[in-house]
Amino acid sequence: MTQRKLSDQEIQRREALEALRALGIDPYPPERWDVTHHAADIKARYRDEEADRWQTVSLAGRIMGKRLMGKAAFLELQDFSGRIQLYVRRDEVCPGEDKTLYNKVIKKLLDIGDIVGVRGSVFRTKTGEVSVRVQEFKLLAKALRPLPVVKEKDGKRFYDVRDPEFRYRQRYVDLIINPRSRWVFLQRTKLLRTIRDFLNERGYLEVETPILQPVYGGASARPFKTFHNALKMRLFLRIANELYLKRLIVGGFDAVYEFSRDFRNEGMDRFHNPEFTVMELYVAYKDYLWMAELMEEMVERVAVALHGRPTITYGEHTISFARPWKRVTFYGAIKEFTGEDVSGLSEEALRARAKAWGLEVDETMGKGRLLDEIFGEKVEPHLIDPTFVMDYPVELSPLAKRHRDNPALTERFEVICAGKEIINAFSELNDPLDQRRRFEEQMGLRAKGDEEAMVIDEDFLRALEYGMPPTAGVGLGIDRLTMLMTDAHSIQDVILFPHMRPEQGLYTALADHDDEDTEAAGEPPSEG
Repeated sequence: MTQRKLSDQEIQRREALEALRALGIDPYPPERWDVTHHAADIKARYRDEEADRWQTVSLAGRIMGKRLMGKAAFLELQDFSGRIQLYVRRDEVCPGEDKTLYNKVIKKLLDIGDIVGVRGSVFRTKTGEVSVRVQEFKLLAKALRPLPVVKEKDGKRFYDVRDPEFRYRQRYVDLIINPRSRWVFLQRTKLLRTIRDFLNERGYLEVETPILQPVYGGASARPFKTFHNALKMRLFLRIANELYLKRLIVGGFDAVYEFSRDFRNEGMDRFHNPEFTVMELYVAYKDYLWMAELMEEMVERVAVALHGRPTITYGEHTISFARPWKRVTFYGAIKEFTGEDVSGLSEEALRARAKAWGLEVDETMGKGRLLDEIFGEKVEPHLIDPTFVMDYPVELSPLAKRHRDNPALTERFEVICAGKEIINAFSELNDPLDQRRRFEEQMGLRAKGDEEAMVIDEDFLRALEYGMPPTAGVGLGIDRLTMLMTDAHSIQDVILFPHMRPEQGLYTALADHDDEDTEAAGEPPSEG
């Protein structure tokens, strides 16, 4: 493989690396560095009148700024919590005759991006800035690539990142230079913790279900395929974990939930990534109306935990998650925004109506897909505050129980917020014969060319035949909820390592490598 050409700065850093080694300094030392304090904590809690308790602090982090002033230097250290100024005097870090550490390492060989450990005392400079006066300094890791160039405009500093995909491809650099990115992912973790605490308080059981599945199900989507060489069988990455969680309800658990990584072989845009995170919850002896109230309470708690109030700002909108949320019916919402009642139309009439509205539909789309397309284009963009859309048509809900008052509908709701679905819930279908008929109808759609229609899962049907109690189930999109809670407008902003088109030359060796084990098992590499 051809070695890439190094930039002048990279060459200089490699020369600095060798110079450090020539001085007997290991640029990647094996010893640990004990951290006692962090930048943000020191800056928030330091008080001049309590200076004695700050005589010794130990920090570690990345050098993000460097100003030399003869026998002293001001460095800016960044750890995960933020930044703090370091004041380094030559005679204090080099108390003896040997001044190599300061004169050669700190002044000449230390670069922006290098990782260091320091010990010293906290004080306030004449300009009022809380800083650390360094008595001990140690290089912990030499950075061989420079960070993006810092520029200033209107008194504000920013990083000169011309490639719009840079933050997603090199998230590790994005996290170094962009405080907002770090904040987003800290908020995501807080969101997950809040939901987990909410469910655990109610005694619900967190479980794990298979990612590799012999039959994919629980949603309408195309799967990723793979192959198990030892078992000589094709497997699929799960598109949902619903069917396995409902097996656990059959097995006798009253309430189970899972934060699952799901995978769908579909298009990518600012709301879709081929792998994404969903929280699914199933509670026995409940229905979708009960689940709606639970979700209102849970998401309101998330908003308060992250923002201190149930109201958030998303783009130009102010959105309130305070209970209760608005409720509309599926067909009622379509009529409200189109002026037409489509509830009684046949598949052919629906297709004609959709075409008249300028929607892209084709002959492979059954009644359910047509209704979904109409709703997505004509209704969803208008629903900004969290709104329950209730009672979906049975053609669109093959895993939901038929409505208690109208068998043409199901006991299903979705929550639409800021124009996108964030929650999907059912009174779960527990009639095994009706479930088999629904699966068979889905297989008929597959025969017509609908690649996202469901397949029959015989083991799941067998489980239902042992009896599943009435159950309420829900799926909540963690990525989309995080987008709302952090005012992010692309799913790639809330996924640490989103999928991107291959970077030219980066994975050439892997792309050219034949999977001999897969070929030996009789499975073409294209299916892996």
